[in-house]
Amino acid sequence: MSVTSNPSLREQQHPLIRQLADCIESNWQHYLELSPYPLPTELGYVEGKLEGEKLTIENHCYQTPQFRKLHLELAKVGKTLDILHCVMFPRPEYALPMFGCDLVGGRGQISAAIADLSPLSRERILPDSYRQALGALPTPEFSQQRDLPDWGDIFSEFCLFIRPGSPEEERQFLSRVESFLQIHCAFAVQASPVSEEQQAEILESQHYYCTKQQQNDKTRRVLEKAFGVDWAEHYMTSVLFDLPTTA
Repeated sequence: MSVTSNPSLREQQHPLIRQLADCIESNWQHYLELSPYPLPTELGYVEGKLEGEKLTIENHCYQTPQFRKLHLELAKVGKTLDILHCVMFPRPEYALPMFGCDLVGGRGQISAAIADLSPLSRERILPDSYRQALGALPTPEFSQQRDLPDWGDIFSEFCLFIRPGSPEEERQFLSRVESFLQIHCAFAVQASPVSEEQQAEILESQHYYCTKQQQNDKTRRVLEKAFGVDWAEHYMTSVLFDLPTTA
């Protein structure tokens, strides 16, 4: 399946968001066997108002033999806020980490850029194969490191959370995220199913990851202001960080 996206929203967003969205979809298409993910039709494209500004949300979702959901969300609030959010949710049959990436920007500046391959194990440690591959990557230098949130124990030692200080730092971030994606997709297509006991641990860890991410107050507040408390809760728990079905 080829990735087809309506480019209209991303063309209005910060250049780094456009570049990263294209990069993510390009790597998915190159490495993975994509098929549609059954996202509710009314949640694929959403419009609302936030403090008098138009809020637009565009979701692109796929699934593969190794991933139960690949989710790329683009959002824009007037001319003040641009957002990219991406998570790759592995199927519990495969011992893969959770790729996640977010960009937040506005008025021509990216204020937050985060990317990680988060471990899905009780020990919160990535598989040795990932640690070796990620450890072999060049270490970029960024001038403005950002602190992880209080619930950030889900992230790995390789988590990158910065405020890019220059176009060069934006290019370095994009390159780093593409390396994460290439490593992750290459390992995923080679992965073999794990035992039922290990699947139970993966399910437990994925529940923990999603529950922690649902504590992101900034995201929740934006959605509540634009669409109301109930809609925000539904969106947070059914689109952004839905919990995997237990056997």
